[in-house]
Amino acid sequence: MTNLPLPDRYSGLIDEIIQMTLQGKIRAKEQVYQMLRQGVNPGTGELFERCLGDRLSTIQAQVNSATDELKQAKATRSLRALQTIQTEWQRAQSENQASESLIASVHAITTAEPSQRLTVLLQSLDPNANQPLSAQQLKQLATALQQGEETEPELQQLSAGLSAGLESWQRLENHLVSWIYNQGQAQLGFADVPSQRGPWAVWAAQMQRPLPKLLFQALALNQPLSKAAEQPAVDLQSWVELAVILQYLQRGLVSWFDKMVYNAEVGSKLSIATFLVFTGIWSQLAEGFSRNSNLAPTQRHLPQGCFQIIQQLLRTFTQREYFPLYGGVFASFTGNYLRDTLNYLDAPLRQVAGTQEKARVLTLLGYSLRAQGRLPEALAYHEQALAIARQAGDSRCEIANLNHLSRTYVAQKNYPEAIRNSQRALILSRQVGERLGEANALANLGYSEVFSAQQNEADPEAYEMAIHYLQQGLQLAQQLGDGQSQALCYSSLGIAHIVLTQPEAAIAYLESGWQAAQYSGDLYQQGFNLAYLASAYYSLQNYEKALSRGCLGLYLLEQIGASEWRQAAGLLTILQGQLGEISFQKLLTQQRSQIIPIIGVDGYDHIPQILEQYRQFM
Repeated sequence: MTNLPLPDRYSGLIDEIIQMTLQGKIRAKEQVYQMLRQGVNPGTGELFERCLGDRLSTIQAQVNSATDELKQAKATRSLRALQTIQTEWQRAQSENQASESLIASVHAITTAEPSQRLTVLLQSLDPNANQPLSAQQLKQLATALQQGEETEPELQQLSAGLSAGLESWQRLENHLVSWIYNQGQAQLGFADVPSQRGPWAVWAAQMQRPLPKLLFQALALNQPLSKAAEQPAVDLQSWVELAVILQYLQRGLVSWFDKMVYNAEVGSKLSIATFLVFTGIWSQLAEGFSRNSNLAPTQRHLPQGCFQIIQQLLRTFTQREYFPLYGGVFASFTGNYLRDTLNYLDAPLRQVAGTQEKARVLTLLGYSLRAQGRLPEALAYHEQALAIARQAGDSRCEIANLNHLSRTYVAQKNYPEAIRNSQRALILSRQVGERLGEANALANLGYSEVFSAQQNEADPEAYEMAIHYLQQGLQLAQQLGDGQSQALCYSSLGIAHIVLTQPEAAIAYLESGWQAAQYSGDLYQQGFNLAYLASAYYSLQNYEKALSRGCLGLYLLEQIGASEWRQAAGLLTILQGQLGEISFQKLLTQQRSQIIPIIGVDGYDHIPQILEQYRQFM
């Protein structure tokens, strides 16, 4: 049989398995799998699949046409045997591809320049790759990187980090969601109250090595993560271990939350929170590693590794149906990091014109850039996302980008364009029944109309119509139970009443907007509301609350790189000048108990540094 042409050999192999099945000689699917592994030559899978397809068509036709019961029964049993062959062949092919992927990863890492090996390793860990490596394959990869008489130091550390990360994950796996059941009546999710709820303290107790333990302890106590990243003990091995741990935790949590079919809405919110929290963790780690003066020259690429993982997280996130098109994610990229992110996110999509994923990535980058004050770039991204979404028929994304364009044009004081885009968003959202887009469109239309009326010194009636739009949007957002849209509507109503010199009404809306943003986890909306609250309280000469709200807004906005931090800094600087340095510091000390529960002790201590930075660049 070995001398026969391959098509004849493969047809004979298929017939042999069918006959053995009919004779009762196939006891388990594993037998079929092993026969296929031994009988099909590497690199000839397509030929075998053609033979299998032909045989399936022939037997299926026999099943459909047979009139004799015995013949039909035999044909049916033969068809089942062929289906088993097909299943086991797919399994063999999948394992072949996985094996090839592992071999390719080993080759790519070992032949790369030492400074590029971490980048190549993270490409192998990317969940968006065609063949991401499983935990078992990571073990094999760790072993393979140790082969050879004199393994290079970087390869030794990568190998040790992979092994340590997998061992740590094994200890954590049983505690992945145990913390949820220990929260009693507390709200489910990642809590803000230090050391009381959430997973961090539970996970810290399972850790043995210093870096992951320090990280989880900092998170449990609501402390900046830069302390963990600036430890002298940080090296390539501990960084890789941490990367493995965090990636498996994040994927495990999202998988568990996504399966909460008894309450899909809660599951979606928790999955969103997981993506946001872990993206935030990596962002803070990147900043901390960048400031770590103890890193050896060969470890200076660790901050870039953090951003590489953020890129992977964001791309995975955009593929989820619940990806928040109106906020919640803040992607802070500058310089090379922005360019590299765009290249990474764009490269897999270049051959497919107009994909939902690409439009959503651009939407994310657009509203992140707007928050940073980079308005021309934000407009460019939203226009591109709008064109792709329209071409791909993604009406939700199309409406979202019309809304974002409106908001960005307001920031540029181009109110006619802001009104035009919000009107387009409102019309389209009502046409397709996209109620979330409608709520945002109403908020943006009212917001734009308020500033347009102020610019044109319009009569009070113009403001009444704008307020009406805003209240409609708020009512709809409340009906939908969408915290981010409620926060937007509340803040828009608050700002409108500040423009109308009605600070009492503005405060009521802005305080509600802050609460809604806290619930949804949107740091930008929290900081935005707090900055305007400070202005409203200041106009009423309530300096205590002006200072506490201003400091909170200042810190949150500065931490995410949002340009509005200067607004809060400017108000606090004026207040400091009015009160004098001694009275200002005394008042700041008095408000300490109001500030620390939100941003922690380190956040409170960082406020004077931000104010000094503002004064230096005034």
